[in-house]
Amino acid sequence: MDWHVYLVLWCGVFGAWAVLGYGRSLAGMTRTQRAVWVTGRIERVDEPRHGSSPSEGIAVVVSFQDPSSGQEFTVTNEGERGERISVAWKGREIGVRYPRGRPHAFRFAGRLSEGGRGLGWANFALFLVCAGLVAAAAIDWGWPWALVGFCGPWALSGLYHLPGNIRDRNRRIGQLAAMAAVSGRVVAVLKSVTVDSGDGGTMTSLMPVVTFTTLDGREVTAYCESGIPDPARARGLNLTIHYALDDPARFVLDVEAERRSWQWDMVVNVVGVLVVAAAAVVGAVAL
Repeated sequence: MDWHVYLVLWCGVFGAWAVLGYGRSLAGMTRTQRAVWVTGRIERVDEPRHGSSPSEGIAVVVSFQDPSSGQEFTVTNEGERGERISVAWKGREIGVRYPRGRPHAFRFAGRLSEGGRGLGWANFALFLVCAGLVAAAAIDWGWPWALVGFCGPWALSGLYHLPGNIRDRNRRIGQLAAMAAVSGRVVAVLKSVTVDSGDGGTMTSLMPVVTFTTLDGREVTAYCESGIPDPARARGLNLTIHYALDDPARFVLDVEAERRSWQWDMVVNVVGVLVVAAAAVVGAVAL
């Protein structure tokens, strides 16, 4: 069978998938759009047990109200309950979503507002259609079409978002100087062990848990994903934590290291966009 037939089948299947997804979104019928989004409030935070798994997040008790019935619910994040809660304090607001009329099927979300239009799979299907067309053009008409087809849209997207990304990174770098410094302590080190199904080897990852009290009295418990050089021996370690006054979930241990990281991230973004744009130009010139 001619490979062009496979291309037609590929584009037809994923194109129909994309059209269906966009149609459902326009009709307001995607799962994300039909879900109820409410604001939950953390009522209690339990300190993680040393050596336990970090996969389920910090154990919390959350209250929220169902707007349709007015009923108040008090729940925990035990089991599979959406996004992992890695930073918690009493009174923190978090997002809660659930199917309409089924508040007991709740899931936690890091954001407080609705999560978009549910176009993730439709966009992915459209990407697969475009990838198939570009691959076919490259096979039939030569490699420059691959550069133009893949690098061109990527470069345009990067150039469109680059100014906003730079402003965001400059804002974050500026916020580091305004962070408050308080004393903190590592209260537990969580352990996750995964087994390689191929050779049977194991890989262990460690997640320190820190606690600190903000200047306005909020007692914060949080996973500390970076900044502690020897996590295995970190339990009981006293350290200085810098946090944003408006949001204690944004904290760092080393302000200067974080500033350098954001600056390098900005440089990498700019260089990446320039390289992709240059590749697209090379392809266009070679056509």
